[in-house]
Amino acid sequence: MSRIDYPLTDIRAIAFDVDGVLSPSTIPLGPDGTPSRMVNIKDGYALQLAVKHGYRIAIITGADSEAIKVRFNGLGITDIILKASHKLPILKQWMEENSLEPHQVAFVGDDIPDMECMRHVGLSVAPRDAAEDILGIARYISPRDGGYGVARDLLEQIMRAKGEWLQSEKAFGW
Repeated sequence: MSRIDYPLTDIRAIAFDVDGVLSPSTIPLGPDGTPSRMVNIKDGYALQLAVKHGYRIAIITGADSEAIKVRFNGLGITDIILKASHKLPILKQWMEENSLEPHQVAFVGDDIPDMECMRHVGLSVAPRDAAEDILGIARYISPRDGGYGVARDLLEQIMRAKGEWLQSEKAFGW
């Protein structure tokens, strides 16, 4: 049974921020000042499975890192937008290109640059360690911190609601 108070069977697409959502908020810097991000393997599993089931997945981040593209392309995600200084116009364009209505979309964010996107979609989601302003507008607050299974938590609940979680041979491989 879902912990999310939303008709999850309506969700066709999910957009994610990266830093503080798919990776922890604290990011180590290399000697040259380049950020190095961690990723969660269980998030990765759920993301690739969602792609296999036909969900539209987008990564919309202010970060500028080829490593982000490599990681999420490797999971089958093709809609990866880096250097997004203002995310809402990007989200709206992505939704229009994919014929998505707000009630069919979830957005997962953790800080002020995500606020407008979270207000634009039907299901706004935040990790439990998100900024206070974001926690105040999130329809669902994951029991996970950013970078520690937020995507898995959300995607598993959506796919269970639709009877798709572990219900085909797609589930048992990468």
